[in-house]
Formats: sequence, structure tokens, C-alpha cells
Amino acid sequence: MNQNNRRAYWRSNTSLIRNLLIIWAVVSLGLSILLVQPLNAVKLGGVPLGFWIAQQGSIYVFVALIFVYAYQMDKLDRKYLRNNAAQPEQQPETTDLHQP
Repeated sequence: MNQNNRRAYWRSNTSLIRNLLIIWAVVSLGLSILLVQPLNAVKLGGVPLGFWIAQQGSIYVFVALIFVYAYQMDKLDRKYLRNNAAQPEQQPETTDLHQP
């Protein structure tokens, strides 16, 4: 993989991680802590929604984000591996110093 492809790969990787962490933070901190009072006005199965998100919903979102990350990274790896296979990297020639 050439230097430009490496940079693009890591830029895409860190962008994906950043976006998923933002989603995780919004759900776990925003909905579970900051907006819990307004969400508690809504009932989900007889339980206040804010409480449910804090106890169960954020865990479900976190597990879903793991699957999203795995799927997106698989796509990203295939994209860059396909490009890498199409353009093989040149290996530097080595010389054997022990040859007469």
C-alpha cells in the first residue's frame, strides 16, 4: 500500500471511530444523563423512557455500534486491500553479501 492509500485508510478509520464515539456519547451521556427528565415523561412498557435508556438502551446502542464498526471496517479493508492487490508494492532488492 502506498503512502497516500495509507493516509486515506487511516483518515477513514479515525473518522469512523470519531463518528461512532459521538453517537455513543450522545446516547450514553446526552439521553441517559442530560435529557433524562424530559424523557421520563414517556413510558416504555410502564417504565420511564429516560430510565430505560440509562439502564438498557445505551447498552443496546453500544452493542449495535460494535457491529456497525465491524461491518464498516470490513468494507474499508476490502476497499484498500483490493486497491493494494491491484498495485503491488515494489520490494527493495536485497543483495546477498555472502555470495562469492
